[in-house]
Amino acid sequence: MLAEVSATGRRPTRAELTALRTLGAEAAGAGYSLRTLVGGCLAAARTTWPASSGSADRVLAAMEHAVDALAEGFEQAQYVAVRQDEAARRQFIADLLHRGSDVGHLAERAERFGLRLSHDHAVAVVQGAGALDEHSPVARSVELAVLGRFDARGILLTAKDGRLVCIAPGDQDDVLAYFAQHACDADAVADGTKVAVGRPHPGAGGIAHSYEEALNALHLAERLDLPGPVLRAADLLVYPVLARDRDALADLVEKTLGPLQEARGGAQPFLDTLAAYFNTGCVAAEAARRLALSVRAFTYRLERIGQLTGADPSDPVHRYTLQTAVIGARLLDWPLQA
Repeated sequence: MLAEVSATGRRPTRAELTALRTLGAEAAGAGYSLRTLVGGCLAAARTTWPASSGSADRVLAAMEHAVDALAEGFEQAQYVAVRQDEAARRQFIADLLHRGSDVGHLAERAERFGLRLSHDHAVAVVQGAGALDEHSPVARSVELAVLGRFDARGILLTAKDGRLVCIAPGDQDDVLAYFAQHACDADAVADGTKVAVGRPHPGAGGIAHSYEEALNALHLAERLDLPGPVLRAADLLVYPVLARDRDALADLVEKTLGPLQEARGGAQPFLDTLAAYFNTGCVAAEAARRLALSVRAFTYRLERIGQLTGADPSDPVHRYTLQTAVIGARLLDWPLQA
């Protein structure tokens, strides 16, 4: 080609450029670097440089087109490979987080992503004020921070259903703690962000189990207005136990809190009062501040609750029953679902 270009001044043909693009793509697929590819192209040009006295400018122009075609084919092949890897990674993580996935097939793919499914793994989930995806500034910031501090092998980060997800070995709790801290500290995340951490579990199914625990913790936090940006499923085990016998829980709620519905305005203001009181460690002044009430108005509500229910919130004997009933009311969406 170079000899003809030198002699005639023609440009490389479409077929020649297509062949060069194909060569570039094949080089990418074979694992060569772009630097190696271009270096090989220039070395070949030097050894086949036309001996005729044709224009060097023509040959250099042809070389420019040739290198451009090689690089284009190389970059396109790499782009496709990256997209395929991303798609495979997303599908693998989606399968990991789904209970019904084929465990054997997961195990075959796990090694490629640095996971040893025979070991324990735990999952942390970040839920922000808005939907989060893999390409959001928050996701990129968190990913760079985590992978910049810890060995990336065995750690997977992704986005699913508008939340950020981190999968880490079960014996590396510091990874999930750092993930949670950085997610909460990210400037782009609005107030109200919560992070839930599931318990470590073994096997491929254990990852899905831990993920479900984290999601359930987020659901409980929203339902019960639990304090703190970071929630651990291990600290919330009492709530699933309470909800396991719904009939008994509903009976407790109705018998303990049912009389509050007779008050003007219904039971909801009193439920909010009790929840704030218990969440602040039974400190009336702090609970009143959270509800934007005066301390006098708040203590009046507590007295009214005692009159209606026969249970004094300040009495340690009655307090446990009332607090359990309030938790049950939130779990059962009482009195709306009464």
